[in-house]
Amino acid sequence: MKLKHEANDKWRLETGASLIRKDTVRFRVWAQKVQRMDVVLVSDSGVRVVPMVRSMTRSTISSATSENDGFFEVTVGDVGSGSRYLYRLDGKNDFPDPVSRFQPDGVHKPSQVVDPGEFGWPCERGRANGEWKNIPLPDYIIYELHVGTFTKEGTFEAIIPYIEYLLELGVTAIELMPVSQFPGGRNWGYDGVHPYAPQNTYGGPMGLKKLIDSCHAYGIAVILDVVYNHLGPEGNYLGAYAPFFTNRYRTPWGDAVNFDGPYSDEVVRYFTDNVRYWIDEYHVDAFRVDAVHAIFDFGANHFLKELASAIHDQGRQAGRDVYIIAESDLNDSRVINPVERGGYGCDSQWSDDLHHALHTLLTDDRFGYYEDFLGELRHIGKAMMEGFVYSGQYSAYRKRMHGNSSAENPAHQFVVFSQNHDQVGNRARGDRLSQSLALEKLKLAAALVLLSPYVPLLFMGEEYGEKAPFQYFVSHLDPDLVESVRKGRKRDFASFRWKREKVPDPQAESTFFNSKLNVALHAEGTHGELFDFYRALISLRKRYPALRYAGKDRLEVIEMEKERVLIVMRWFLAYKAISVYSFNEDTVTVDVEMTEGSWYLTLDNTIRDIFGPDGICSTDSVSSVQPIVVSEGGQKLTFAMMPYGFVLYLNSKLEPVTK
Repeated sequence: MKLKHEANDKWRLETGASLIRKDTVRFRVWAQKVQRMDVVLVSDSGVRVVPMVRSMTRSTISSATSENDGFFEVTVGDVGSGSRYLYRLDGKNDFPDPVSRFQPDGVHKPSQVVDPGEFGWPCERGRANGEWKNIPLPDYIIYELHVGTFTKEGTFEAIIPYIEYLLELGVTAIELMPVSQFPGGRNWGYDGVHPYAPQNTYGGPMGLKKLIDSCHAYGIAVILDVVYNHLGPEGNYLGAYAPFFTNRYRTPWGDAVNFDGPYSDEVVRYFTDNVRYWIDEYHVDAFRVDAVHAIFDFGANHFLKELASAIHDQGRQAGRDVYIIAESDLNDSRVINPVERGGYGCDSQWSDDLHHALHTLLTDDRFGYYEDFLGELRHIGKAMMEGFVYSGQYSAYRKRMHGNSSAENPAHQFVVFSQNHDQVGNRARGDRLSQSLALEKLKLAAALVLLSPYVPLLFMGEEYGEKAPFQYFVSHLDPDLVESVRKGRKRDFASFRWKREKVPDPQAESTFFNSKLNVALHAEGTHGELFDFYRALISLRKRYPALRYAGKDRLEVIEMEKERVLIVMRWFLAYKAISVYSFNEDTVTVDVEMTEGSWYLTLDNTIRDIFGPDGICSTDSVSSVQPIVVSEGGQKLTFAMMPYGFVLYLNSKLEPVTK
């Protein structure tokens, strides 16, 4: 079945400001609500107003549409890259371009013409094996970061010197929180209002391209977090141009985007063009699509299906795989099922259930959505086996049945984590696990995530136990909006019973600066010990076949509820791995069935100073970690698990990494 927005030929961006020649620009805009449109060219020498004319419908939409579909265009000479402009609607209001490639002075000011060919991708093209090709999704080890707080400078280019640090850790993909232009210079990014324009204070188009190019030179993929369920409230002018929004549905952030009402074809196209644009002009490798449960579309072809189709098609045109990863709290396998099976065709989705189950086993949190988990071991066992914990049973938090089965979905269709920007930043104080949990618990959480069969995600700083919080921050210009945000944050925390917690002021500069990382900590004391443990886990995941290739079909999970111990067995060909996780605050003994052969203790989160720099246990110097030899037929062995202990046994000894 062909989707209505699937391109027949090589895609091109047909709206916005397009360079025809070095000194000639074609301006094209969809403004269905407008009767008259002008381009207002702004320069040091003054203002030049050029009338636009109505344009025929898009050339790449095959279905018949009216000539009067709201497109305006004009081609103007003496204009080139760097020129600034606005659109004047019905001779009254001047607004930035809805398809602006750059907003050098912020959300309210003129847009700027950008030459997409100005950047030559020197690092990417200089790779020894030719041009960059994406890596397989199952090999993704994702590092989520916020551009503004990851470095002191808070820019795209300031991240580049840290790529080698991420390589040392073992990361294979970075996920950038939203970078589309938002108001001011401080924001998580989910208040963006210019989906095509990289944030000016981060370094704009050139800075983002340099970062992506540098990542590709080192073999690291780049995931872009995009927001299509809403736009921010300040500087959002799309509604003045055309029916981009509808009041038929409501989201927590206001009117929903119009994906299924009158004129919605062009709204859908606006956003499917957006992902194509990021792939074509920025070489983005994957997308994390924010809160798809807040996207309302009751048409025959859901927007997510259209979006996934556009991403995959544009990837094929680029000669590489490009992935779509959804964030959804629906626990609905349709999101990740193929179109042929009635699904939307997304490649993967975030798995909140594993996070919630793990979080309640390690902390005292029991309110809000955590009341569905309550620290029960069976929940983490099911999350490890299937993905979704809630697959049709009653949810006390939602007061209804929730979810459907994900048992048949492959492991790479779930992204798992012990922390992320939401689960840290949406706490009252933005506190991380490292601010409340002992080192052994942090290691235990890391092991569960990184040795799971799923795609692991780390939130910046967790790998060394960053002490700075990650708090919610904004820099709105409207005082009424600022006050509304303050009240909204306090209201959001009501169900978690955090009333005694002082909520940091989102508008205060100090809230933003308090959230800055200090990556240098990774080499100090217990921070360094935790960093080495993360590095060892990632190295083992990459190097040992039973940890790299074994999916849900080569997995056995044993829940020992009384002892609060989870045993996970994974295998691939002759390679086997046994992980034992204790969530007990006391020492406990458990029996583990082990098959014939030699078993090597490779990691133990409670033992200090026995692991080499490559993460492999130094068995020559510590007699207590000599291999266990199991006789023919296998046998049951008794383990004494320390409080919140973790051990990993492999049936094949790994040799040290040669430098």
